[in-house]
Amino acid sequence: MLRNTRRAGLLACAILLTACASQSAPTAQSDDEQVVVTGSRIQDATTSPMAPPPPPPPPTLSAPMQEMGRSRAQGVVGGNYAQMSPQPMPGDIDRENYEDVDVNPIHMVATDPVSTFSIDVDSASYANTRRFLNSGRLPPQDAVRTEELINYFRYDYPLPESRQQPFSTNVTVAPSPWAEGRQIVHIGLQGYNIVPRERPPLNLTLLVDVSGSMAPENRLPLAIQSFRMLVEQLNARDRVSIVVYAGAAGAVLEPTPGNDRGRIIAALENLHAGGSTAGGEGLRLAYALAEQNFNRNSVNRVIIATDGDFNVGITNPQELEDFVERKRESGVYLSVLGFGGGNYNDALMQTLAQNGNGNAAYIDTLNEARRVLRDEMASNMFTIANDVKIQVEFNPARVAEYRLIGYETRMLNREDFNNDRVDAGEIGAGHAVTAIYEIVPVGGATFNDPLRYQDQRATPSTASEIAFLRIRYKLPGQDTSRLIERPITQRDVVSDIAQAPESTRWATAVAGYGQLLRHDQFVRQGYGYDDVIRLAQGARGADEFGWRAEFLQLARTAQTASALPTAQNAQDGRN
Repeated sequence: MLRNTRRAGLLACAILLTACASQSAPTAQSDDEQVVVTGSRIQDATTSPMAPPPPPPPPTLSAPMQEMGRSRAQGVVGGNYAQMSPQPMPGDIDRENYEDVDVNPIHMVATDPVSTFSIDVDSASYANTRRFLNSGRLPPQDAVRTEELINYFRYDYPLPESRQQPFSTNVTVAPSPWAEGRQIVHIGLQGYNIVPRERPPLNLTLLVDVSGSMAPENRLPLAIQSFRMLVEQLNARDRVSIVVYAGAAGAVLEPTPGNDRGRIIAALENLHAGGSTAGGEGLRLAYALAEQNFNRNSVNRVIIATDGDFNVGITNPQELEDFVERKRESGVYLSVLGFGGGNYNDALMQTLAQNGNGNAAYIDTLNEARRVLRDEMASNMFTIANDVKIQVEFNPARVAEYRLIGYETRMLNREDFNNDRVDAGEIGAGHAVTAIYEIVPVGGATFNDPLRYQDQRATPSTASEIAFLRIRYKLPGQDTSRLIERPITQRDVVSDIAQAPESTRWATAVAGYGQLLRHDQFVRQGYGYDDVIRLAQGARGADEFGWRAEFLQLARTAQTASALPTAQNAQDGRN
C-alpha cells in the first residue's frame, strides 16, 4: 500500500513537471517530440538546447513625449530646447583639430624682397593656449599662433587723427633679444575708437550649439553666461535673434529689442544640451534669419558659440568655407566663440572666422567672456576697416634676410596686395594690430650664402631706407581700397631693446614666448622663459585689466611645464 502510494506520488510529480515544461517552452512541440523524465530532470528527446525567451518589447513614449520629439526634430521649439537623440561625450581619445602649419621660413632679400600678408586680430589662440598651461601641460605646437598671442593685448600706439584714415602706423627697429646680430622690425597699427553714443545699432543673430558635447559646465552653461554679459550692454535700437542646432536647427527667438533683456535671457536659459551636431544647417538658418532681418544702418552679425564638433549635415570644411565665403557678400559678418576641449575643432573655427569677415575668440573662463564681450566689445563688434593687408619691401642694400614671426595662416601672394577682390582681415574700433619681422642686416651672419651675381646696390635716394611699408584697406561699405605708405628708416632704429617704446618691448616679449611654445628653430640656444619674463617685467605699464600680470604667470607656468616629460605634455587638456 505504501509502495503504491509512493508510485502514485512520483507519477503525479512527473505529470506536474511535464505540464510546467510545456507552458514555459518558447514554441509548441510537434508530434514526434517526446519529453523524457529522468529523476528530477526534464530533457527534450532531441537533446537540442532550449531557446532563450524573446526580449521584452521596448517602452512606448506617452503622447506628449512623442509630440515633443516630433516638434524638436522639425526644429519647432517650445519651452526648454534639447535634442532627444543621445550624443557621445568626448572621452579619452583626443579629437582636437588644429591646422598643420610650418613656421614662416627665412627669405633672402636679394631674390624675394617683398612680404605680403593679411592682418589677424583674433585672440582664440591665446586663451586656448592658457587652457593647456593651466592644466599643467604645454599646448600642441599648431595650437600656438604667435600673432594672436601678440594681438591679445592693448598697446599705447598713438590714435589716428581722422576716420578717413582709420588707423595710425608705428614702427620701431631694435636688436633682437633671442638672436645675436639680428634685429626686429616692430609694426603697429592703431584703429580709432568710437564713443558709446555714436555706435551704430547691432542686429545680432546668436547661433548656439546645443548638441550633447556642449553639456559640460564650461561649454553651453558658460556660453549662456557669456551672452548674458553681451545682452546687458544692448539698448532699444539693437535687435537680437537666437537660433540653436543639434541634430536639427530651429529659431527660438525672433528679432527682439535689445532692451527687452528679460525675454532674451529667458530664451537663453531655456537651452539644454543633447544630440548630434548639425552645425552646417545651423549656419544656414542663422544666415537666412540675419538676411531676412538685415538693416543697412546696423551692424549685421552672426555670433556662433560652439566647440566646432560638427558631425551631421554639412561637415566638410571646404563646403563650410565656401558657404560662409559666399555669405559675406551679403554684408552679414560672422564671429566665432569657441568652447571646451578634447573635441575642440580649432581648424574649423579659424576657417569660418577668416572667410566670414569676422573674428575668432576662445572662451575658457567667465573672465575671458567679460574681456571679449564687454571690455573689448567695440573692437569685436564694430568694424572700421575691411580687407586690411600689409606689404613690406626690404632694401637689399640694408637687409640680407628676413622672416615674419607668426601669420602663417594669413600669408598672401605679392599680387594679392593690389587685388581688391582678395579677402583679408578686418580691424575693429579701437583695435591695435602688431606684426614683427626679424631681419639680418647686410654684413651679418645669414642662414643663406650670398648670391654671386646679384647687384644689391641701391639708388642714393633710397640708400638710407631699411624697408618700405604699404597698407591697403577698405572703408566699410566700399569696394575700392585705399593705400597708406611710409619708409622705414634709420630714424626708426634704437640701439638697445631697453630703449624701445613700452609697446615694442611688450610685443617682443610675447613674440619670444610664442616662439618658445612652438619650439621655433630660429631662437638661439639658451634663450628661455626667464628672458621673456625679464623683458616683459619692464614693460607691464598701467595694466588696467591685469592681462599682462596674468601673462607673466603663464610664462612661469610654461617654464614649469616645459620641464615635464614629453609624454605627459602630449596629453592634451580635456575640459
